[in-house]
Amino acid sequence: MVAGAIYTAVAFLQRSETLITERCTAAGSGGDDLATDQAANASLITAVAVRRGLPARAASIALATAMQESKLRNIGHGDQAGPDSRGLFQQRPSQGWGTAAQVMDPYHASNAFYDALVEVSGYESMDITVAAQKVQRSAYPGAYAQHQVMARAFASALSGQTPAGLDCSLRSPEAAGDPAAVADELTAALGNLPVSTSGRTLLVDAEGTEAWSVAQWAVANAKTLAITGVEVDGHAWNRQSRDGWQPAQVPAGQVRITVADTPAG
Repeated sequence: MVAGAIYTAVAFLQRSETLITERCTAAGSGGDDLATDQAANASLITAVAVRRGLPARAASIALATAMQESKLRNIGHGDQAGPDSRGLFQQRPSQGWGTAAQVMDPYHASNAFYDALVEVSGYESMDITVAAQKVQRSAYPGAYAQHQVMARAFASALSGQTPAGLDCSLRSPEAAGDPAAVADELTAALGNLPVSTSGRTLLVDAEGTEAWSVAQWAVANAKTLAITGVEVDGHAWNRQSRDGWQPAQVPAGQVRITVADTPAG
């Protein structure tokens, strides 16, 4: 009977897992969720803006642009209007955005976009679609507008301006995580931060909006990096709870990112 009960419980949990639609949402996005790969790319684009000291508005413009151009996916092909277009922003090597390899590098592509954006005088107060068009010079300039609500919400959360603003619904990790790999990815995205490890937990010294930027970057990348829990500023996100950010006894001044152990069985 015990064995039968265990089997039933395991079967129920496995079925429950398959019913989970893996998505990420941001507060105020109007129901415009992102798939996990899109959210990871959104976190990278926003992290580049944060690292450069740009306002969340810059990330909003970049996210709306990338959603329109590539659906926030790093695609390796163009279209009839731009046969050599590539990457998150569909940048064209023939128009000076970099080599084919460079525009397929999300970090290069994001920096190239921001390099062009900061040359647009007054972009911070422009409509997102107007600023995006001044950078991209698209044949369909009005198309960026449909992504403005999503872009603002995700940029605000991922830049740390909206604490507890990002949540991802995920299945259980299929493999163990690696705190060192998380540290490498975090450093690549947000720059050199004071980090250390304690077992399977990465400890990042950060406060305020920087801490929330780190924490919500971790949530956005939880699927790829097998992250199971994030703690910051009196709040905790648990991959298994399905309840988003919850109050927790977490000391200020540090972000704790825990990765999965080797799955049983």
